[in-house]
Amino acid sequence: MQTMAEFFAHETAVIDEGCVIGKGTKIWHFSHIMTGATVGNACNIGQNVVISPGVILGNNVKVQNNVSIYTGVTCDDDVFLGPSCVFTNVTNPRSAVNRKEQYAKTHVGTGASIGANATIVCGHDIGKFAFIGAGAVVTKNVPDYALFVGNPAIQIGWMSEFGHRLKFDENGIAVCLESGDKYLFESGEVKKIS
Repeated sequence: MQTMAEFFAHETAVIDEGCVIGKGTKIWHFSHIMTGATVGNACNIGQNVVISPGVILGNNVKVQNNVSIYTGVTCDDDVFLGPSCVFTNVTNPRSAVNRKEQYAKTHVGTGASIGANATIVCGHDIGKFAFIGAGAVVTKNVPDYALFVGNPAIQIGWMSEFGHRLKFDENGIAVCLESGDKYLFESGEVKKIS
């Protein structure tokens, strides 16, 4: 069992018994980590965040204020969840109908960023290093490195691991001007090649 000395929790945070919180993680005002949730090392959980049972966050995940992460969501390392973004876990909710056995899963890949006020409809995965624009409503799977915006969200380009839009030449090669990393666009996919 971890101790409070291994992570920081603001005095107003609620941390239920039976959750796992990694070393160096910070949990801020009025956030609730529920039984069965797993939060990795060196994460930052902003103000007024709810992390439901069964949610798994990798290491170095940044969760901004007012984010709801419901049962069925998993995030790999280095994911960024912008302010007030939300995940759903039932596609056809009704108050009078219990659908807890029908929760759909959503996976967010390594290094992906989800912008402020975005909504991720359950059952759709976000690829590694993908970028979801502010206010987008994601209703389908998002490929690795893809840039999605709008409602419903559509792909308008590709992003580097460094967080810059990629421009591919006639050979399908793009270079991130800030990091120097090279990417290849081939068969509808983007891969980092150096």
